[in-house]
Amino acid sequence: MEATVAHSPKRKLFLDLVLSLFRLNGLLVSEGDRMAEALGLTSARWKVIGVVALAHSGMTVPGIARVLGQSRQAVQRICDVMERDGLLLYQPNPDHKRSVLVSLTDAGQEAYTALRSVQDPWAIENTGDVPVEELEISLQLVRRLIHKFEH
Repeated sequence: MEATVAHSPKRKLFLDLVLSLFRLNGLLVSEGDRMAEALGLTSARWKVIGVVALAHSGMTVPGIARVLGQSRQAVQRICDVMERDGLLLYQPNPDHKRSVLVSLTDAGQEAYTALRSVQDPWAIENTGDVPVEELEISLQLVRRLIHKFEH
């Protein structure tokens, strides 16, 4: 039984996918750092700015951490630095006394706009030869795996 599992084509494909996703993550972080560097940011800050901007009404640090798949402590450290740098604002949370809402300052919104002006052409350039259907199927699979591992 165990030998059958070890030689399963699905197991090998899945593990190859996992390793490829690890590599892709590293490449995306490098690309993000390269694009954000001209704006004085890192990809870590970019991710936080993006999550907060897309939330529209502020998010808690634990909420940002969940979206990014990172620890609350790591996100808290980044948010604290970004708050000191004037990119983020902490506001009282009417739903939770100890977990403040994080929102973008005007400078944070300007950074988000500048990041989008770099990100959007990059996304178009790097997917020009990829059919929409492939992107949709890939996104479905990644979301399905995320859901499986979150529960």
